[in-house]
Amino acid sequence: MSPLNHQIRLAARPSGRAEASDWELTTEPVPSPGPGEFVVAVAYVSIDPAMRRWIAASPFYSAPVAIGAVMEAGAVGRVATSEHAGFAVGEYVYGGFGVQEFARSDGTGVTKLDASLAPLTAYLGALGIPGLTAYFGLLDVGRASAGETVVVSAAAGGVGSVAGQIAGIKGCRVIGIAGGPEKCRWLVDELGFDSAIDYKAQDVSRVLGELAPDGVEVFFDNVGGEILDAVLSHLARGARVVISGGLSQYDEDQRWGPSNYLELLRTRSSMTGFVTPDYADRYPEAVAELAGWLREGRLVSREQIIEGGVRAFPDALRMLFAGENLGKLILAVSDLT
Repeated sequence: MSPLNHQIRLAARPSGRAEASDWELTTEPVPSPGPGEFVVAVAYVSIDPAMRRWIAASPFYSAPVAIGAVMEAGAVGRVATSEHAGFAVGEYVYGGFGVQEFARSDGTGVTKLDASLAPLTAYLGALGIPGLTAYFGLLDVGRASAGETVVVSAAAGGVGSVAGQIAGIKGCRVIGIAGGPEKCRWLVDELGFDSAIDYKAQDVSRVLGELAPDGVEVFFDNVGGEILDAVLSHLARGARVVISGGLSQYDEDQRWGPSNYLELLRTRSSMTGFVTPDYADRYPEAVAELAGWLREGRLVSREQIIEGGVRAFPDALRMLFAGENLGKLILAVSDLT
């Protein structure tokens, strides 16, 4: 084990998009576990849109990351040393270990992983929080059913790509909204979406009207802003709008909501926000079904791995908000093979 633990800490609270100067690379000794604790050698860190919320001065539903604190992040790794009866050296685990090479834990919120079931990176993608978000958002909140038209924004991202595939598995007609021809081709050719709209080159409202002339029953929204406004104009009667995230709002100091929300009234529709931890007691159920679809080849889990260790975190986060990722964006921290 290396004697040093490299970490990324929040140096300043960003205004607008996070910059490299908002982060500090620090080094300290690798922690040792106390009684009832263990130390994890982190292998991969999840790069998520929610990270921008976590460092905002006014967070959505939790206290912000403190200035000088290790940046919060979900991560997978292997137990390196242990004084905990429930976690043995060599076991693979997932938890909120942060952007660092080693993390000490008492086991709270930590899940053991079956590395024979799927690659470790899948537990940050289709079998992790993105997959769980897609699963519960689409099926529980959106109540999508066979024959309905489902629209997914940020459809080429970690959450959206899984949500659209689940909709297809359930027999829905799926329209994805993504940025750029490469992403749109991937959605249709590889993930099985029925069609895709390139918001960078096409008028979303006009094209959606052509693709869904009878309206949209379920809108799984990860973006908000103008995209949300456009889709609200095409709701079917009794539609369900699922608010999973708001990528267009996270970098904004002044947030703004939909201008045509009265479409919900006209169409007798609902708009519901949710957070995935609300369904924590049902995670095993969802993971089992998602893993089954993966084994059967009905679900594709695509992860884009960024090399460079924790030092590459600021650039990885920039890539995410610039829309440069295809599938789930993950930062490789160490090689555990």
